[in-house]
Amino acid sequence: MQCHDVREWLRTQPDGVSSPSDALTLEEHLQTCSSCRAFKARLHFVEAVTYSAAPRMVEQAGGISTDRIMQAIQQRKRVSAQLEDIHRQQQSRMVRLRPAGAACVALCCFTLSSIPLLLLALCLVQTDLTVKALYVLNNIIDIFIILAQYLQVGLTMITQNRWLLSALAFAVIVMTGMWLRLMRYPQEA
Repeated sequence: MQCHDVREWLRTQPDGVSSPSDALTLEEHLQTCSSCRAFKARLHFVEAVTYSAAPRMVEQAGGISTDRIMQAIQQRKRVSAQLEDIHRQQQSRMVRLRPAGAACVALCCFTLSSIPLLLLALCLVQTDLTVKALYVLNNIIDIFIILAQYLQVGLTMITQNRWLLSALAFAVIVMTGMWLRLMRYPQEA
């Protein structure tokens, strides 16, 4: 028997040899070959370390047992039941709040629609207050007209210089592209 045959036999048949004649040939080779004896010793050492370390590794990993798995399943069932209970409670609250919400919306719409009527009545009753309010409003409108004129002059200057307008358009396009890239849905790797 050659060394590579013995080593292959030891790797594939760790429990021993099936026939007595093979066992005798294997033992004769192991007695004469020190490298095969060392290989067999290393192989037994690796097997011993592997089989003795497996229970310790399971203990260190938390000792996963059937009881722990069943406890985790029961805990998950309890959490699922609690979530379903919370969902039912939210639905019942929504059913109870629906009439009150409709009444609040109706009241808000009525209040907002009555504001113009209230202002008309105020204008008819308090004419001097209405004149003062219109005077203040007139001044505010004048300010807006002046700001619009300045804005018009500025826009005219910008549109006359086409490079500045092109740069502004390019900046808007780049910012829009960045915003679209940031707002896209994340993809899994």
